[in-house]
Amino acid sequence: MRIIAGKCKSMPLKTPKGDHTRPTTDRIKETLFNIINYELRECRFLDLFAGSGGIGLEAVSRGASYAVLVENNKEAIRCIEENIAFTGLGVQTRLIKKDVLSAIAEMEGQAPFDIVFMDPPYEEGYEKPVLLALKKAGLVDPYTIIIIEADKKTEFAFLKGIGFELFKYKAYKTNAHAFVALVEED
Repeated sequence: MRIIAGKCKSMPLKTPKGDHTRPTTDRIKETLFNIINYELRECRFLDLFAGSGGIGLEAVSRGASYAVLVENNKEAIRCIEENIAFTGLGVQTRLIKKDVLSAIAEMEGQAPFDIVFMDPPYEEGYEKPVLLALKKAGLVDPYTIIIIEADKKTEFAFLKGIGFELFKYKAYKTNAHAFVALVEED
């Protein structure tokens, strides 16, 4: 795994051992960043269930002004810390070593993020409670792009009922990216 583009292009990244994380492959990461490329410049980026930190670090390498990475697995945290140090992106990143819902509650009241990426464990139902927590904490607004990496079997029919909409869906061989936005209230 590596940083694909930007100021840290081609820098290798460490990945946690074991099966607690599923690092996004370089090919899928490249496709994702090609889709959001024009939104990255100077954006505030939130990487939930960060794993190795590869997505948040890629965002900063490509022009995001700041990224918050949230992870609670000890092995993954160690990898993220090493990857931040190796890339030299420490000034532009913050690592929160907590579970996602606790980290969101801790950030409540901060300005909304421009892009939120989440890669929760598949088929465990984290998507809905995380979206509700982001909304309650004011960390997203109708202009925030929320990207959920999910198993292709994941249903997103619940979105409308909680004030979100699916505006783009990109399927890959084994998983997908759902692009979600908060619906503006009248």
